[in-house]
Amino acid sequence: MEFLVLLYALPIFYSLFMLWKWVDAKRDQECYILDYQCHKPTDDRMLDTGFCGEIIERAKNLGLNEYKFLLRAVVSSGIGEQTYGPRIMFSGREENPTLLDGVSEMDEFFHDSIAKLLSSSGISPSEIDVLVVNVSMLSSVPSLTARIINHYKMRDDVKVFNLSGMGCSASLISVDIVRHIFRSYKNLYALVVTSESLSPNWYSGNDRSMILANCLFRSGGCAILLTNKRALKHRAMFKLKCLVRTHNGARDESYGCCMQKEDEEGRLGFHLAKTLPKAATGAFVDNLRVISPKILPARELLRFMVVSLVRKMNQICNMNSKTGPGNIISSSSSKTLLNFKTGVDHFCLHTGGKAVIDGIGGNLGLCEYDLEPARMTLHRFGNTSASSLWYVLGYMEAKKRLKQGDKVLMISFGAGFKCNSCVWEVTRDLVDHVSENNVWKDCIDWYPPESLTNPFMKKFGWIHQEDVSTFKTLL
Repeated sequence: MEFLVLLYALPIFYSLFMLWKWVDAKRDQECYILDYQCHKPTDDRMLDTGFCGEIIERAKNLGLNEYKFLLRAVVSSGIGEQTYGPRIMFSGREENPTLLDGVSEMDEFFHDSIAKLLSSSGISPSEIDVLVVNVSMLSSVPSLTARIINHYKMRDDVKVFNLSGMGCSASLISVDIVRHIFRSYKNLYALVVTSESLSPNWYSGNDRSMILANCLFRSGGCAILLTNKRALKHRAMFKLKCLVRTHNGARDESYGCCMQKEDEEGRLGFHLAKTLPKAATGAFVDNLRVISPKILPARELLRFMVVSLVRKMNQICNMNSKTGPGNIISSSSSKTLLNFKTGVDHFCLHTGGKAVIDGIGGNLGLCEYDLEPARMTLHRFGNTSASSLWYVLGYMEAKKRLKQGDKVLMISFGAGFKCNSCVWEVTRDLVDHVSENNVWKDCIDWYPPESLTNPFMKKFGWIHQEDVSTFKTLL
């Protein structure tokens, strides 16, 4: 009898052991953010709109309509007076950049932000196991990762990934690389460094699809320290819940809407096509279709399915009904959206521009409170490319909005065309303590300002004379 009990018990205990082993292994694969550090360049690199106007005025290849177009972009972009540019702009050499200009811009960011991050977290450079750097429009030899390894004297077995050409959504791609490494190796530290080099990428021609990039982008960057060490989860700020990447590069229209290329005169620049809004919308919808079931409660998904079914049935009935001049049945109805607030507490949106923020907010049904972090980040720091998400997150932290258990949805767009998104869970209460190195700490009390009106609107008031060939959809 005892033998039979033992015989039946062994498979049960073995199954429980294997289940425990699987659960225990999963706990070692979690991805935590221990700390992050956004870069604030020095005040001598600050770009007010007046100086931006001077830069535009000294461009030799622009005609009157191009001046009007660019000035309209500056004063209507939602960008404020305290953003930062590369040093090459202040020396008047933007049309003749060198490789050293781009590399020096990156070194200034690396030496400042990574040093602060390692100091505040108490982690030595020799403890870093994985290094991922993404800078889309600068590729140097040795690589930028090699420059960091040399400066901080990291170990010779550090796993290194150097990403270029991935656009404004590259920081979440970098996090995804770390996440996959964490699934195979235990007890690691990973350093993600995300930025963009503006120095060598000034466009000196007059193609409107390319000169707009000169106005939209600003200097910035962020260094993020991640780990999968279970013993450090109590120190972590955030835990990665899910991450979804959508790449529509197979569609020619999406592939060509954001592209670095030469114009008809052979001048290199960054082309933004009129099809960009359509490509962004398509990638956004495709991404939401995948991430929604991962982050929203079942009741919300069920509600959406029922409402969608009812609307579809109504449309079929309307199509089958007979209508005459005196009996017109309207098939239009209010747009029904998934309520993302049922599964997400905060929205961290890419600051690609005022229209990007408005568009995402409208599609997700967000209020001004939800959009405030992205709007204020655009106003204070501009579009810092792939690093912009982390400035938005820093604003939420500085405003003491992040409570333990809250969910933060990050959404970013990039050339290719890509839309990447992820959800972080706040693992400890960040309301009572704001990091000493928070990039917003010295100015957070000024935000949001009473008005975001650009003070140079009056000075450049003549730009309101309409120009039918302006890319209104991109402003």
